[in-house]
Amino acid sequence: MKELLKRAGGVCEFCGADAGLEAVDVPPAGEVLLCPACRGEEDVAADHWRCLEGAAWSAVPAVQLAVWRKLGALSEPWAHEARDAMILPPEVEGWTQIAGAVEHRDSNGALLAQGDTVVLIKDLPVKGAGFTAKRGTAVRGISLVADNAAQIEGRVEGQRIVILTEFVRKR
Repeated sequence: MKELLKRAGGVCEFCGADAGLEAVDVPPAGEVLLCPACRGEEDVAADHWRCLEGAAWSAVPAVQLAVWRKLGALSEPWAHEARDAMILPPEVEGWTQIAGAVEHRDSNGALLAQGDTVVLIKDLPVKGAGFTAKRGTAVRGISLVADNAAQIEGRVEGQRIVILTEFVRKR
């Protein structure tokens, strides 16, 4: 814990808070030092997570992976943009692609991979964007939601949206 405190400068490696710090394991990268809010033990406003935009620039692989995973768990458009903009070293990039986590499959059971193109099989109203993504729309360069096999992300009409895998088929 001493080495972790020294590396982090005695503050949360996400938001910079200095109270209630504990080590959190980020397999397979190692540990990060987080405050109770960033560990998910306290309710925080959605804008609290904007701290991840700065934390994404950390040189520590475990912090980079933890930030990448947390950004993927958030539903705000800025979080998806920040995650897409992250430049990860090859080692960390490899950790994001670990196959053992979850398998994403389309409506026909075909395995989906990062960067695939899918086609919508149903009209989908996009909440908060004021439009409907039409059946037959191709979504190129999808991203896989790391912790949820039922969700992928992609751009439709310039908007980054979350799409349920049951409503797509692989092209």
